[in-house]
Amino acid sequence: MAAQSFDLIVIGAGPGGYVAAIRAAQLGLKTAVVEREHLGGICLNWGCIPTKALLRSAEVFHLMERAKDFGLSADKIGYDLDAVVKRSRGVAKQLTSGVGHLLKKNKVTVVMGEATIPSKGKVTVKTDKGTEDLTAKNIILATGARARELPGLEADGDLVWSYKHALQPARMPKKLLVIGSGAIGIEFASFYNTLGADTTVVEVMDRVLPVEDAEISAFAKKSFVKQGMKIMEKSMVKQLDRGKGKVTAHIETGGKVEKHDFDTVISAVGIVGNVENLGLEALGVKIDRTHVVTDAYCRTGVDGLYAIGDIAGAPWLAHKASHEGVMVAELIAGKHAHPVKPESIAGCTYCHPQVASVGYTEAKAKELGFDVKVGRFPFIGNGKAIALGEPEGMIKTVFDAKTGELLGAHMVGAEVTELIQGYVVGRQLETTEEDLMNTVFPHPTLSEMMHESVLDAYGRVIHM
Repeated sequence: MAAQSFDLIVIGAGPGGYVAAIRAAQLGLKTAVVEREHLGGICLNWGCIPTKALLRSAEVFHLMERAKDFGLSADKIGYDLDAVVKRSRGVAKQLTSGVGHLLKKNKVTVVMGEATIPSKGKVTVKTDKGTEDLTAKNIILATGARARELPGLEADGDLVWSYKHALQPARMPKKLLVIGSGAIGIEFASFYNTLGADTTVVEVMDRVLPVEDAEISAFAKKSFVKQGMKIMEKSMVKQLDRGKGKVTAHIETGGKVEKHDFDTVISAVGIVGNVENLGLEALGVKIDRTHVVTDAYCRTGVDGLYAIGDIAGAPWLAHKASHEGVMVAELIAGKHAHPVKPESIAGCTYCHPQVASVGYTEAKAKELGFDVKVGRFPFIGNGKAIALGEPEGMIKTVFDAKTGELLGAHMVGAEVTELIQGYVVGRQLETTEEDLMNTVFPHPTLSEMMHESVLDAYGRVIHM
């Protein structure tokens, strides 16, 4: 049987892959997508979307417990964990079905199976019906990543969970250990802690959410502790002893090892790129610590072969992958493509309180040699935040003192994952402090704090 020929083959149908395929099809390229498991990839099926559905349930539960604060009454407040999980899975299913519809609408050929690249421009797919050969001048690797497993801390689905187990739990943990305080770890810690689990978070670095600005991390930690979480920083889980119904964790802090018992452990210690069994080494693709090395345009160095999203390295974010997908599709189609700037990609963590940031932290800006001006504004000074019953939070902005360039913005508090895009647009448009100060922000909104933080950096803050 002759191989099917395409202009572009995309391997992986996560956010980067399916968006690349759709954009390529819009530009007139005959396009195919190969996916081994689920349309929508990890993000829609086991990551971004279902976790946000779970966290929304926890948020509503938290608000119900606070009903009296709003002049309301709610008796016998509780939750049905199975129903919470069912809703989350339903949301994921709805969106993955939508991906299938969009691919079909744009006349993208979908091949379900496991792909390898035996030689340049050729893709072999093992499907349920046998082997299918495809050819294309251009191939995009969008195979994503999976959870990293450390020796001795491997998930078993019973006592030790990966993110997949944590998304569809067989039971509610009573005493929970979360290993790792990045976005994934903190989001699960926030969800289970809100629903009543006695939660401990262990982080090997010197602070939780270690990629965030130090002030934001400190503020978030204070909130987590206030909610009942135990935070162990500069600590490492050395060993897990698995028994009947319990796990004994050997946790080292400051050179001293202590044993703590838990009924559930969630391991969230990073990710590993899905680079195996694709034939990349034989093609001459350079791989660094399980991630494909690319240039600013996601080119691998092998003619016609690109890598986008998690497989291409940090930041490991769905919106970065999607934007790279569009960029590469436009590059292949001969359009003027703009490279993605990692420092202008926002990071969002949907714990309670939410955390969001873009650009350089204050420490990083200083390390790079900038003379900085820093502004801050607390939620307690904002009318909308008080009216919402969410007075805890802060917005911090970092500017280049010489040029007025917005170097970074960092937030913690209610709905900051929605607010951050204002600063993202500002950075994209090379906005200065003067532009932001002269912008009229609507009242009453949380966004007014963005304005006040800028004003504070230049000694002009009004409401503080």
